Order: sequence, then C-alpha cells, then structure tokens
Amino acid sequence: MTLAQACPDAQQKPSPDRLMNAPLPQLLDEHGVDVTVLEAGPGFTGGTYVRDDGSLLFARPAGQRDDEWELMARAMLGAALRVPMPPLPEPYQLTEL
Repeated sequence: MTLAQACPDAQQKPSPDRLMNAPLPQLLDEHGVDVTVLEAGPGFTGGTYVRDDGSLLFARPAGQRDDEWELMARAMLGAALRVPMPPLPEPYQLTEL
C-alpha cells in the first residue's frame, strides 16, 4: 500500500510553494501529521514514519532549533507526499529507507 492509497489527502498534493510558505503547524494539521520529540544522537535532524493506515509520524530531535525543524519538517512532508521540493542546503539530506 502506498501513502497515496492509504491517505486520501496525499492524492491532493499541495504545491511546492504551499509547502515552503504556509505556516508549518497548519500544514502538519492539514495532513494529519503527528510529531513526537525524542532524544537523538548528533547528526539526526528528524525522521518520518508512515504508519500502516497511511498516517504520518514525524520525529523531532529534542533541543532542535526551530529554524532547523521548519526546514526538515517541510522537506519530509514534501518527500512523503511526493511533491518536488528544492534541494536542501548542505549539509542536510533526506534518506529514504
């Protein structure tokens, strides 16, 4: 099952402009994203988990700066919804497992 099949909202993709400029709390709410804060090692800047029902869970490292979280959360949401996004600045990268 793909995210688009499990989550009807994923079929109505937002534009890259919307993902880059809309208030982050609003975007996360619109797409039913739950956020959990966890202790993580250096270099971990966030993670996405697609649950069996297609809903999204984002992991935010404890103590992460708000600007870094904004960058990573928007990139993770774009990747999960398969919306083409601008490349992340160095040294950030998204890895899909």
